[in-house]
Amino acid sequence: MTVNGNDDVLLVHGGTPLEGEIRVRGAKNLVPKAMVAALLGSEPSRLRNVPDIRDVRVVRGLLQLHGVTVRPGEEPGELVMDPTHVESANVADIDAHAGSSRIPILLCGPLLHRLGHAFIPGLGGCDIGGRPIDFHFEVLRQFGATIEKRADGQFLEAPRRLRGTKIRLPYPSVGATEQVLLTAVLAEGVTELSNAAVEPEIEDLICVLQKMGAIIAMDTDRTIRVTGVDRLGGYNHRALPDRLEAASWASAALATEGNIYVHGAQQRSMMTFLNTYRKVGGAFQIDDEGIRFWHPGGQLKSIALETDVHPGFQTDWQQPLVVALTQATGLSIIHETVYESRLGFTSALNQMGAHIQLYRECLGASNCRFGQRNFLHSAVVSGPTRLQGADLVIPDLRGGFSYLIAALAAQGTSRVHGIDLINRGYENFMEKLVALGAKVELPGKALG
Repeated sequence: MTVNGNDDVLLVHGGTPLEGEIRVRGAKNLVPKAMVAALLGSEPSRLRNVPDIRDVRVVRGLLQLHGVTVRPGEEPGELVMDPTHVESANVADIDAHAGSSRIPILLCGPLLHRLGHAFIPGLGGCDIGGRPIDFHFEVLRQFGATIEKRADGQFLEAPRRLRGTKIRLPYPSVGATEQVLLTAVLAEGVTELSNAAVEPEIEDLICVLQKMGAIIAMDTDRTIRVTGVDRLGGYNHRALPDRLEAASWASAALATEGNIYVHGAQQRSMMTFLNTYRKVGGAFQIDDEGIRFWHPGGQLKSIALETDVHPGFQTDWQQPLVVALTQATGLSIIHETVYESRLGFTSALNQMGAHIQLYRECLGASNCRFGQRNFLHSAVVSGPTRLQGADLVIPDLRGGFSYLIAALAAQGTSRVHGIDLINRGYENFMEKLVALGAKVELPGKALG
């Protein structure tokens, strides 16, 4: 990664516990998708608890390109979206968003319903392993769309109304499940999706669509049945809080021996994380407004951990917690079963003084897609180790926040390059760091 100038660099003077209060707003993995859902309606929609993150700005721009009026609502963090005059967008304008987000692929179904065609440019997103989009297009073909590959992207058409279909996912992918939901609600007939993702953000998207008039049933065996309707209205919805961001701050409290109250954090969607946090030795207290996370003193405990789809331990929780595990006594074993390249960030932790060894074998009992495919997807973390400041280049969203945690826990000063990537999923993260007492600064401008 090439780093130009100082605009995207943060100096972190480590060794200070993070203490104080911060707030998490709506989930990054729900809000942009709920915004896309507004395209399906014939009336305005109102979305509340919206965070100011880059993915939201990208989708807002895409909606506006397609004729959707997007304006702030009456309260902070509220958006009102009016899709009454949806229209085709200029290809060059759409292409300007290419590489900044993977969200555009989810506009396909709604645009096919509203316009009969859609154009999707090349897609970006975090480089954490294979996230093939071919399956999205195959799903759309099953609904009756035709797809033409062009030099600058994919052009899709729906010669007639899309039709419900039967789909079984080879893996309970969140993105593929969202694609099916956003396409099936206005398709003719019934769509049956088996082996679907059932994350809290998926349930919240289903709540959004049901408010619009959709008919969606979830079974206990990961099967979702959607009965298509002829018309959808608008919605008024408050997005569920971001459990992934909340867990990141919890891990920061643990790694820096701090104490952080996270307004908006909710127990129900974080139960698996909270169990693991307690096993490591972290403490937490839950009330109606949020959760307080802190390091209670003494030694942290090593653990064996396997990531999995919900209700398992989320892969997005893994990277921040691994930083805290470098301070635990003994050997912790991590088995990453969701993204094959998600442990690559540990090389930088080793440069800071951590002892982390990666393995191609499955160091765990869970069924895993990567065991025979030569990916370094298991790790052994030996601790505790004293971390030292270093030059760090952020590789992806969660890995990037993990580097911030490591720099805050380390002795000395770190230069963290590529911090703008963190803006994709963490609202006002630098202001929150300052509120927690972190000693950070942009070159030439002190923040805290």
